[in-house]
Amino acid sequence: MPTLPWITVTTPGADAEVVVMASRFRVRGLRHVLPFFVDAMRVHAQMRKAPGVVGLSLVAHPLRREFATLSAWHDRAGLDAAVRAEPHRAVMGRQRRVIAESVFRFWTARTLPTWEEAERRLTSAEQQR
Repeated sequence: MPTLPWITVTTPGADAEVVVMASRFRVRGLRHVLPFFVDAMRVHAQMRKAPGVVGLSLVAHPLRREFATLSAWHDRAGLDAAVRAEPHRAVMGRQRRVIAESVFRFWTARTLPTWEEAERRLTSAEQQR
């Protein structure tokens, strides 16, 4: 399964802050990996077109049953609206029962996020449990 590299959809202003979201999901079994990935691709396509998105990326580690997302938004309202929209809303309902673990981190930044920063924040969140 491919990893989808960072795609910049819109460019924030020079001094603008962006809202960043990083997430990590681990599904319960290998049989859930492909269906989860297919749904993740649907959501990725949705988010690329969502009002307010700055950029996004998806990393899949199928043998670890793990998926991670990283996105940046002009504001939290845009992110929240995208999460409530379809197909994300239906995917959340459908996949909720197969997710073994999930971690979400949010922060603001004046630069586009990096996977290194996201991994540090996601790992920190997991260690706090």
